[in-house]
Amino acid sequence: MREQTINIGTVGLLELWGANNILFDKFISYFPQLKVVSRGAELYLKGKEEQIALFQAKLDLLIRVVKREGTIGEREIEKIFENFHLVTGTTYDEKSTILYGEDGKVIKARTKNQIRLFECYYKSDLIFAIGPAGTGKTYTAIALAVRALKEREVKRIILTRPAVEAGERLGFLPGDLKEKLDPYLQPLYDALGDMIPQKKLAQFIEDRVIQIAPLAYMRGRTLENGVVILDEAQNTTLGQLKMFLTRMGNNSKFIVTGDITQIDLPRRSDSGLKKGIELLKGLEGVSTIYFDREDIVRHPIVSSIVKIFDSSEEEESQ
Repeated sequence: MREQTINIGTVGLLELWGANNILFDKFISYFPQLKVVSRGAELYLKGKEEQIALFQAKLDLLIRVVKREGTIGEREIEKIFENFHLVTGTTYDEKSTILYGEDGKVIKARTKNQIRLFECYYKSDLIFAIGPAGTGKTYTAIALAVRALKEREVKRIILTRPAVEAGERLGFLPGDLKEKLDPYLQPLYDALGDMIPQKKLAQFIEDRVIQIAPLAYMRGRTLENGVVILDEAQNTTLGQLKMFLTRMGNNSKFIVTGDITQIDLPRRSDSGLKKGIELLKGLEGVSTIYFDREDIVRHPIVSSIVKIFDSSEEEESQ
């Protein structure tokens, strides 16, 4: 058995639970195995861990509906339980939509580990998504961030990468610092362009609602009320990773993505990603998802390429 306290945040209790707590009673009726006590803006839960995780996932969905619609009824609560399955081990619709992007593009969690990333987002504040190229780990993370921004769960999105080159030198590239760094950040711009109209995206960037910057620019900041994504984290040292993770402020989600087979640092041993994951293993509020070749959603040949290169590296290491 496990005990946990959940703070429901700034959403109005009357809007959330209804007059005389009628909606609260409806909501907890779906969890007969849990003991749930409401005290103001806090809920005290006691029960099995998987039931608490499911409760929190459904509660997050309910709060999003309230923030979007302003008011709800019993039917909306029923829909949450009929149409959403956001916990590992339940029958999850593998074609569930994360959001609708530019030109009506449907952006979905399509593979087992993209679905796990979707699930973990609603029960962890820090998520490591590790795996080979083409598995959609960064794209799915950005989709979750854009969804949170559109639904006003957060006030900003911050995307960052270490400015480590793969075979090129920054000094050899033309232009000022921004022009030198933009090629490293372009994949992040590309993903956002799939999800937000260009004019709106430009406005978000100008207003700093969406910020895209190299990792060095994170030092000294406290990042609150946002989804913060560190991409290409295999190219961070342990010290840089610590610096980034300790930027976490209130009401923030941190997602760290990386591929430990594509380290571009001068010495592979300098990468702190794998060691950082090991150090934080078992810490409450932290989830780690390992993507694999089955999650690759690019051209079918990419999976074969990854397999061949992985096999070659294994042979050389023996």
